[in-house]
Amino acid sequence: MKFKRILASVLSCALIATSLMAVTGCSDSNGSSDSKNPAEKTYTVGICQLVQHPALDAATAGFKKALTEKLGDKVKFDEQNAAGDSANCNTIINQFVASNVDLIMANATPAVQAAVSGTPDIPILGTSVTEYGVALGIDNFSGKTGINVSGTSDLAPLDKQAAMFKELLPEAKKVGILYCSNEANSKYQAEVVKKELTNQGIEVAEYTFADSNDIAQVVAKACEEVDALYIPTDNQCANNAELINNTAEVAGKPIIAGEEGICKGCGIATLSISYDNIGYATGLMAYEILVNGADISEMAIQYDDAPVYKYMADRCTKYNITVPENYVAIEG
Repeated sequence: MKFKRILASVLSCALIATSLMAVTGCSDSNGSSDSKNPAEKTYTVGICQLVQHPALDAATAGFKKALTEKLGDKVKFDEQNAAGDSANCNTIINQFVASNVDLIMANATPAVQAAVSGTPDIPILGTSVTEYGVALGIDNFSGKTGINVSGTSDLAPLDKQAAMFKELLPEAKKVGILYCSNEANSKYQAEVVKKELTNQGIEVAEYTFADSNDIAQVVAKACEEVDALYIPTDNQCANNAELINNTAEVAGKPIIAGEEGICKGCGIATLSISYDNIGYATGLMAYEILVNGADISEMAIQYDDAPVYKYMADRCTKYNITVPENYVAIEG
């Protein structure tokens, strides 16, 4: 009888252990994904990029480079481009949520906004976003969102960009600020730069467009009324820089741009952050979240703290602009 009681006890324990192993997934001769520690898992990361242009492309490339360096073939990317349409961002994000990706990288403000609307649970890392407080409607933004969102900003020192007009274009009396009215972060930059230019005694006029169909007409009007233009880090402008240049160069109106890609397309100079660098930093943040369990709600937004003054030599020569020695020529 004693032996039977012992045997029953052993069998009972075995059944309990088997049940626990089934629930926790800790017994699998092939090593299921649940049995692996974070460093051994394979992760799927959804990338939603608003539109294809050099700045956003560089941020995405930097992000993928960082995560691939860290995880090798243990990370897979589902990379989607919204072709400049915010509605497409919503569709892409919904696909990521349905696929239950491990993390979403949202490249540009509309992509981040769509991701926030799409999921309160999956970690969302933004990049190429100028001001997260503006993008997410957070008053008195402290640098941490407190929700499932963090990332990197492409904000350059706007006061120093405004000061470039006095340095490079001292005879400009009226400056036009060109941007897409549908981009909240572009409006934010325009407001800051307008205030800075006004404080310098420069008259400022804003010229906005709703989509790419209106750009040529708006640029033509601006060129008739101002001495020079300022373009912030605006995705629609970046995607249509050649179109803007076709009108501005013929009219003889120099442009100071918010980032290098726009400057290369239509500007004379910029104080620009590196989109490759902020993308890479975003990738490192993703690694900390995926592998080390970092709390994204407590991760502060990161910035490129080493923007560089750059210029387009051919356009500066055309406008007889003397370029300071601390400016670097943009190649290509």
